[in-house]
Amino acid sequence: MKKLLALVAAFVVAPFAAAEDKTIVEIAAGNKDFSTLVTAVKAAGLVDTLSGGEFTVFAPTNEAFDALKKKIGDEAFAAVLKDRAKLTAILTAHAVKGTVMAKDAVALDGKEAETVQGTKFKVTVADGKVKIGDATVVKADIKAKNGVIHVIDTVLMPAAK
Repeated sequence: MKKLLALVAAFVVAPFAAAEDKTIVEIAAGNKDFSTLVTAVKAAGLVDTLSGGEFTVFAPTNEAFDALKKKIGDEAFAAVLKDRAKLTAILTAHAVKGTVMAKDAVALDGKEAETVQGTKFKVTVADGKVKIGDATVVKADIKAKNGVIHVIDTVLMPAAK
């Protein structure tokens, strides 16, 4: 278990070490790898929501959004960015209430995490990697003053309601 925690902790990125005085949105806005996520958060009107409250955000990188765009097509992707309700559902499927650090996520192995949107994703831990749904956490424990960010490699899609 200690070895696994050390592996998970190794994902912490040095440039984010002094980020605890910024909100989740401010941290994301300050990192070019999250430009698509920030654009989507603004389009959905979620800046204030994600700047207040306490959240754990599973933040997809630009590469993750590019993979989604390739999968569904440019036109469908552009349509999602313009559909505030659908975009809000997708983005809120990337957040859980409260702060869940990597060491806590390891304890959730095999259990489900319910997102703000209401979708439940299974958390799995194997070979030193934490997954939520189909997404792998590639960087963990980027602390913000209102929660934590875990960088993921895949855009999580909410369950249809």
